[in-house]
Amino acid sequence: MRALRTHKLRLRDRHAVELRRQARAVNAVWNYCNETQKKAAQDGRRWLSYGQLASLTAGAGKMLDIHSHTVQRVCRQYATSRAAHRRPWLRWRGRKSLGWVPFNTGHVSFDGDRLVFRGQHYQTMHLRDIPSDATIQAGSFNADSRGHWYVNITVEIEIASAMHNGPAVGVDLGLKDLAALSTGEKILAPRLVRASEERLATAQRAGKTKRARSIHRKVANRRKDFLHKVSHRLTKQFGTIVVGDVGAARMARSRMAKSVLDAGWASLKGMLAYKAMTRGGVLLEVCEANTTQTCSECGCLPASRPRGIAGLRIREWRCDDCGRVHDRDVNAARNILRIGQDALVEGAQHV
Repeated sequence: MRALRTHKLRLRDRHAVELRRQARAVNAVWNYCNETQKKAAQDGRRWLSYGQLASLTAGAGKMLDIHSHTVQRVCRQYATSRAAHRRPWLRWRGRKSLGWVPFNTGHVSFDGDRLVFRGQHYQTMHLRDIPSDATIQAGSFNADSRGHWYVNITVEIEIASAMHNGPAVGVDLGLKDLAALSTGEKILAPRLVRASEERLATAQRAGKTKRARSIHRKVANRRKDFLHKVSHRLTKQFGTIVVGDVGAARMARSRMAKSVLDAGWASLKGMLAYKAMTRGGVLLEVCEANTTQTCSECGCLPASRPRGIAGLRIREWRCDDCGRVHDRDVNAARNILRIGQDALVEGAQHV
């Protein structure tokens, strides 16, 4: 059995000149679509669809020396973005826009050492486990704020045929502790943004934008490395992993936004999902409502449970009914595990 997995690979800097040229051509196609759409909206005419934009840009690939399917992908993305934002036209792409060169399925190949696109070879800084005969799905070349180029490719991966026979574990995601496990173990959050705040503030006050971007990129790389190590250990040790459905996007709009984004909950869940799948394990996401307040020993909601905003400061509490003393986060993880096991018994689908 096989599944799709997306790889993001850093390209050698020598490819930046050609990719920047193609990115400028992509911006020209985008701006043409935007200008045509703006004129249509101002004249009160019907808004242009993807098919109309593709017809208007036919032959632009040869003129701009980019792939014709790249032009089509730009038109499709423009029509999709305009409809999603419900605006008559969108922002223009200029020199400050990050580089972007999309491609369709089958137009990038891998010869075992390098990627090939439009007859040109692109070498990556680090190679992942990509089979030489892999069919690369639709993806894109992208530049970051520092001018480094990456390629995003989707390939098929093999799923383990044998089920992982490891034990089950519940995971409660948090801010001070990245994860509390139902086994009682806690994984401390590195809080990388907090550790770099002073250096970042100094660079920003001095107007050193490149230095600030470098700090942000280093923090992101360290966070990704840490999450990869955590997810690797958990999926190797446990066969069934149950996590709560904590909403990172919703909490990122609160006063805890910096800590939530620094924790990287969504990235951790994504890593756990595909790594568990490749090892024959199961990742299940369940509703975590009342998991903190419910006693994991007797299953009741005692009056002594932590409640409301004031209850967030309570990290340990005793159940009035059974007398069990609970660590707040470990108790939640054990309730999450129980809910996940009940759901699997009833036939719930895993992530």
